[in-house]
Amino acid sequence: MKIIFLKDIAKTGRKYEIKDLADGYAKHLIATHAAEQATPATLARIERRRATEMTQKKVHEDLVLKNLEGIANASITLRGKANERGHLFASIHKNEIIDELKKTTRLDMHPDFIILDKPLKEVGMFEIPIKAAGKTAVLKVIVEAL
Repeated sequence: MKIIFLKDIAKTGRKYEIKDLADGYAKHLIATHAAEQATPATLARIERRRATEMTQKKVHEDLVLKNLEGIANASITLRGKANERGHLFASIHKNEIIDELKKTTRLDMHPDFIILDKPLKEVGMFEIPIKAAGKTAVLKVIVEAL
């Protein structure tokens, strides 16, 4: 069955990629809303959605480029519950960093611009690279225990 991926699936397909998969696996992906069956109508709808996302990403990239110097000088503080060794009970992901950055600098950013190999799981200061159009800035993230 031919399907269109609606999100990235590890070792299977990337978002908006069209693939021919076994019927059972394709039906599972469709049922979990990770893919849709590839028909002419869904192809047209997905292509419009893809174009809209690309436009939004380009606008976000332009904003980030304009504010890259301000981001380099910024630092944000996030708080979470931690044990006595400084390990957080709930890790901090890109979305939490974006939300706090939006509160402090009023800059809305796409998650793809933040280079975070793995979620933050400890208390301390971290330097998170932000990359847009080949330029890089470093955001200081301070994680404190509650």
